[in-house]
Amino acid sequence: MRRLLTLFAAVAALFSASLVAPIAVEAAPAKIRVLYLDQSVGFVHKPVTRPANSNGPTQSEIALAEIGAKTGAFTVESTQDARVITPQKLKDIDLLIFYTTGELPISNENWAAVQQWVESGRGGFIGLHSATDTHWDYSGPGQTYTAYINGKFAGHPWTQGTPITVQALGQKAGGGKDPVNTAWPARFPYAEEIYQYSDYDPTKVRALQALDFTDMALKRPWFVPITWTRQIGKGRLFQTNLGHTPSTWNDPLYRAQILEAVLWTAHRKPGAAKPNPDEQALWALRSLLAYDGRPKAEIDTRLAKLAKADTAWLRDAAARTAALRPLWPAKPDSDKAPFDAAYKTVLDDVVAKSGG
Repeated sequence: MRRLLTLFAAVAALFSASLVAPIAVEAAPAKIRVLYLDQSVGFVHKPVTRPANSNGPTQSEIALAEIGAKTGAFTVESTQDARVITPQKLKDIDLLIFYTTGELPISNENWAAVQQWVESGRGGFIGLHSATDTHWDYSGPGQTYTAYINGKFAGHPWTQGTPITVQALGQKAGGGKDPVNTAWPARFPYAEEIYQYSDYDPTKVRALQALDFTDMALKRPWFVPITWTRQIGKGRLFQTNLGHTPSTWNDPLYRAQILEAVLWTAHRKPGAAKPNPDEQALWALRSLLAYDGRPKAEIDTRLAKLAKADTAWLRDAAARTAALRPLWPAKPDSDKAPFDAAYKTVLDDVVAKSGG
């Protein structure tokens, strides 16, 4: 009986202790610390324009702060002075976001530090809209900014308000599956200013979204990526062409993609940025055939055949379509003969390769 009472007392003591003992709670992850640079040395876009006669926040600064506050995922410090990006400053942040134009005042030392910071996995980089219309002379280690972000503004035939069709690469109807492309539908109409690029290397990046010319009025016979990701060492990079138009910044889907980009680039979401150059090559040939006015059903049939072509031939054909862009007449009255000749040659080869 005494043993039974002793056992009962021990159990009661344990139960009582459990009522007052602190319960271990898993700590919430620290908020991502974002430094947002919206400095314009060239053209000044409306989303990065300060209110008249004021030093108040820009539309994009307000939007980023709202996204961070609403989700609790990140804090954001905004600046229009690239000189604040120093090795010391990088110790206090997790992510850089650029919405910039022109030749930024970033020293060799500071840009080298940014590259090392990202490559080590301690930081990440996001470019929005005109981040690809940004450059400066750089002679330090690593890559120039243009090579780093993997593209340079080369005109925008699709000006603000132009109807466009955006398609996710490698995804069927019903929504995207890439960790930074789940917000948008797999295919959707939009109205935005869209850039085309020079210095774009499809072997370096994973293209997520592109223009689909099969039902667009304004076509070009080359690949026009909209969104891409890149793995740089242990770090991550995200770039989207969207964000020119003020209404885009009010779009919940655009804001959702920015959140996804922040989380992914800061290693809070899984997913590798494995380059998809062969898929991009097929998309380039899709653009070529659409520019020629081929029906969508015919284009799909030909692409199914081209998907089985030799990889070297496929990538070379895509490179030849990219080479058409600098041949495009600069003015309506410019000589179009060089473009027409090169265009016909690559088109004839692609048509022959896909069944004649």
